[in-house]
Amino acid sequence: MMENIEFNGKKVLVRVDFNVPLSSTFEITDDNRIKASLPTLNYILEHGGGLILCSHLGRPQQKKLENGDINVNKFTLKHLIPYLSETLKRPVLFVDDCIGQDAINTCKELKSGEVVLLENTRFHIGEEKGDEEMAKTLASLADVYINDAFGTAHRAHASTTLVAHYFASEAKSFGFLMKAEIENAKHILETPEKPFTAIIGGAKVSDKMLLLDKMLDQVDNLIIGGGMAFTFIKAKGGQIGNSLVELDRLDLALQLIDKAKARGVNLLLPIDVLASNKFDNDADKMEVSSDNIPEGWLGLDIGPKAIQSFVSTIKSAKTILWNGPMGVFEMSSFAKGTLAIAESVAEATQHGAYSLVGGGDSVAAVTQVGLSDAVSYVSTGGGALLEMLEGKIIPGVKAITE
Repeated sequence: MMENIEFNGKKVLVRVDFNVPLSSTFEITDDNRIKASLPTLNYILEHGGGLILCSHLGRPQQKKLENGDINVNKFTLKHLIPYLSETLKRPVLFVDDCIGQDAINTCKELKSGEVVLLENTRFHIGEEKGDEEMAKTLASLADVYINDAFGTAHRAHASTTLVAHYFASEAKSFGFLMKAEIENAKHILETPEKPFTAIIGGAKVSDKMLLLDKMLDQVDNLIIGGGMAFTFIKAKGGQIGNSLVELDRLDLALQLIDKAKARGVNLLLPIDVLASNKFDNDADKMEVSSDNIPEGWLGLDIGPKAIQSFVSTIKSAKTILWNGPMGVFEMSSFAKGTLAIAESVAEATQHGAYSLVGGGDSVAAVTQVGLSDAVSYVSTGGGALLEMLEGKIIPGVKAITE
C-alpha cells in the first residue's frame, strides 16, 4: 500500500494517465483523468517526496507509420504544464524527453516538493514494445515507483509494467486511483449482492464476447443493448433491416442465449427500437418492434418499451455493472435510451444498490446528466476494466503485486 511507503526525501516516479483530449489550440477539454490522479500526487508531495511524472498522450507511433513522421506539437505533454502548475500550486518543470540525458540530469537534481513532467513516453518506440532498456532507464530516475494509470494497466508497456520490475516490493505500489479501480472491479467479481444486473452495450458482440460469457456465470439479469443486440435478434430469427449485425457471430449469440437459459439468467434484449432510414441525426425516425425492422431502416436506439423493461429491471437490482451505450449516443436524436439507463442506475444507487460504470460512452452519459457522483464508482479505464472483468491477468497490476 502506498501509505506504507516513506516518501520523505525520495524521488518518486509516478506513471499517470494524462492522455487527455486537447482542443485545436491545445487547451485541455476534459481534465477528469488529471483530477483523478491528484489525491496520489498531493499525498506524495505532502509527505516530502519529489515527483517525476510520466505519461503517454495519443498514439504518435501509429501516426508516424501513417504519415512518415510525428507531429510533435500535437502529442507533446508540454501543453499540460500551465494547468498542472496551477493545479499542483507549484512550478512544474518540463523535460522534452523521458529517458535522455536531460531527463537523467534534471531528475538527479530533483528536491522534495518539486515536480518534473517527462515528455510523452510513446515518442519512443520502446514504450509500446515493452523495451527493457527504456524501462531500466526510467527506473534509474527514481527511488520509488507508483502506478496510478489504470487506463493503461492492461498493456505490458515499458512505463506501465516493465519499469516496476526494477523496484523492490517495498518501493513500488499502486496509487490511490489504481487501488480504487482494482477494489471496485473485485467487488463486482467477488462479492456482488444479489440481484446482480449487468447492462452491456456497444456496437459489436465480438468486442464484449468474453465479458458476456463471464457475466452469465455471475449475474441474475443481463441486459444487452446497442448495435450488438441486433446480432442476438437476428440469431433468433428477427428481421433487423439494415441494422448493424455480425453475421459470423450468430452461432455465438445463440450459444450465449442457451447458456443464459441453462444458468437461469434473465437475458433481456430490446423489445422495440428507434429506427431511422439513414445514419443521420436529422433523418426520418420511427418506433418499431426490434424483430420487425423494415428493409432500408436501421435501429439506432432502444425504444420506449425497451426503456421501460430495462429500467424496471435495473431499479430492482442490488449490484449493477454498466458497460456500453444503448444506441448511437453521440447523436442527440438517439441518446434517449442511454440517458434513461444512466438515470435509472443513479436512482437504484440512491436506493442502496452498488453501481460500477465503465466504458467511454457510459461514463459520458452519467456525466452528461450530472450523475457521476450519484453512482457508486465511475471507472477511468475502458480496456483495463473490461479485461479485469473478463478475468484476465492485468500486466500493470501483476508487476506491482508479484
